[in-house]
Amino acid sequence: MREIETNRLIIRDFTLEDAKDLYDIFGDEETMKNCEPAYDMEKTNMFLKSFCIERHGAVAAVEKQSRKVIGYLLFNEFEPGVYEIGWIFNRSRWRQGYAYEACKALIDAAFREFGAHKIFAEAIDGVKSVGLMKKLGMVQEGIQRSQTRDNYGNWVDLYFYGLLEDHWRTMYGNTGN
Repeated sequence: MREIETNRLIIRDFTLEDAKDLYDIFGDEETMKNCEPAYDMEKTNMFLKSFCIERHGAVAAVEKQSRKVIGYLLFNEFEPGVYEIGWIFNRSRWRQGYAYEACKALIDAAFREFGAHKIFAEAIDGVKSVGLMKKLGMVQEGIQRSQTRDNYGNWVDLYFYGLLEDHWRTMYGNTGN
């Protein structure tokens, strides 16, 4: 993927040199509480190499000022024209608008340049993640009640949201700006 630049971020492919920064994200129990148990360094390295780099399953959000990877952005073509997006950001950067900035730029590029028809996301966090999905213009497509377990073994709902190209164009005009 080509680099995408925003006011504060560069979104780019992961490299092996990103292992420490990715571990700072994935190794934090609080950050991972709505995903899966926190990773150790070995699991982070394996995931970085196999999923992020070899399969091109995710991209890095790099803060321009610090040159540090502060965000992991899941971005996969689920089937032709349909992309899945997801995000996990370093806890030290929460509530500063980085996730919105990065996801918005990725969504805009997907519709403008990659020929996306639809982008979807899923989450068990019905507050912060759902709030971001709504802010990005996504529409609720369903809730699977008690669908999966959280990291504590509790049954939780799984929220599905999606954004169609037509809706995106209506929200942002023909150019997507």
